[in-house]
Amino acid sequence: MNAEKTKTMILCSLFAALIAAGAFIRIPIPVVPFTLQFLFTMLAGLLLGGKAGFASVCLYMTIGLMGLPVFAEGGGLTYVLKPSFGYIIGFAAGAYVTGTLANQVPRPGYPRLLAANFIGLGIVYLFGMVYYYFISSLYLHNPIGLWPLFLYCFLLAVPGDIALCILGAVLGKRLIPIKNRM
Repeated sequence: MNAEKTKTMILCSLFAALIAAGAFIRIPIPVVPFTLQFLFTMLAGLLLGGKAGFASVCLYMTIGLMGLPVFAEGGGLTYVLKPSFGYIIGFAAGAYVTGTLANQVPRPGYPRLLAANFIGLGIVYLFGMVYYYFISSLYLHNPIGLWPLFLYCFLLAVPGDIALCILGAVLGKRLIPIKNRM
């Protein structure tokens, strides 16, 4: 195994651990729980690139589905039946897209980083809201209307994530050159 692969494996493991820690770093706001998972999944994409960022989130998901309580509300295979699991799937897709878009140039600027972060955020919410709707309706037999879905699963939660997109762009701008020198 070459040094580059080893470095990538170590960084993927590190980001999987950061994402798990981010699930438990809660910022108390009314109604919607706010964690730092999205920040770490976004940074995984920005710093590791699309494929390795995706792999780090998949490693996190695998560990959680194997039973380790790394998700915000525990872990285990039955977690896929929670309406919020779609956001975790969205984290993987979002990390891939964010990393792919941001790393098309060697030294991305703030506009590219912000655009990549916001597109990744949109993907996370798309996966999360669609999954929430279907699990609530089909499995829990507790259908949710489109307005309550939009209100509780997007509108109330997105302001904090917008701030995380900006923070992620600032951190990415500073950390990508450091990571590239490693």
